[in-house]
Amino acid sequence: MEAFPVLEGEVAFDAPNAGKSCTTWYKIVGDLDKSSSPPLVALHGGPGAGHEYLASFTDLLEQYGIPIVFYDQIGCGRSTHLREKKRDESFWTVDLFVAELDNLIDHLKLRDRGFYLSGQSWGGMLAGAYASRRPHGLRKLVIAGAPASFPLFMEHGRRLRAALPVDIRDALEAGDRDGNYESAEYKKASAIFYSRHVCSINPLPAPVKCAFENLKDDSTAYNTMQGPSEIVVDGNLKDWEGWKDAHNIQVETLLLNGRYDEVGDLCVEPWFRAIPKIKWIIFEKSSHMAHWEERERFIEVVGTFLSSY
Repeated sequence: MEAFPVLEGEVAFDAPNAGKSCTTWYKIVGDLDKSSSPPLVALHGGPGAGHEYLASFTDLLEQYGIPIVFYDQIGCGRSTHLREKKRDESFWTVDLFVAELDNLIDHLKLRDRGFYLSGQSWGGMLAGAYASRRPHGLRKLVIAGAPASFPLFMEHGRRLRAALPVDIRDALEAGDRDGNYESAEYKKASAIFYSRHVCSINPLPAPVKCAFENLKDDSTAYNTMQGPSEIVVDGNLKDWEGWKDAHNIQVETLLLNGRYDEVGDLCVEPWFRAIPKIKWIIFEKSSHMAHWEERERFIEVVGTFLSSY
């Protein structure tokens, strides 16, 4: 890959009721001033997974000339951590992350230049919520592997678990029943679920491993908003219905998920029904990480969508 300019920086973020000064760390790959394309702001999942596992998005710069803005959302990676806010559901909200994204976009002066927005998993939920507010400067939207409805995400998860081998299902149910998510049996069963429905590549790409390491290092936001794992959901997102505001999204939208995705068609379809200008593509050989599992096609689909007029 050709060497592209990389700029790293921090922006102060006044997080409501944080009790301390906060910063958001970001990295720009490509030259915003010299590029003829609007940049793509990439929103990672979790919350708390960090930006590294989206590294394959830099292919969009190499192949389509689209600069990429990565950042670590508050609570993870190189941005401010707030472990003292664990299970504080009044602090960890969608509005908090919307405000942080707004703050970053203003700092980078992207309003008049224009920008694309892509969110993967939780990042796609955030992207949908943000786009629903019709932010000035947003040109196009990509929602990848993101549920439009958390209740439907949970229902799909129950269906996926029911299809697992009996011994794996029993191990997961025992962990749920006892609240013991650290046993060897539960971890083994979870790993099988993840290999089927989160990322099927073995061994995992190093950037994807970083996502799990970030979540292990600081699970505050994830535990508060999602729960103990992708399988057990008891956080404050459990009743989230993002599709109800999605009719307000005015920009062209690309909706993506994998055939074996933990975020299956059941919980993706409401985006498709609600957003006026939308195209939905399913990656037939992927689970939740099509940007790695079918990297070339993913980049082609996203790059063509963003660069076409």
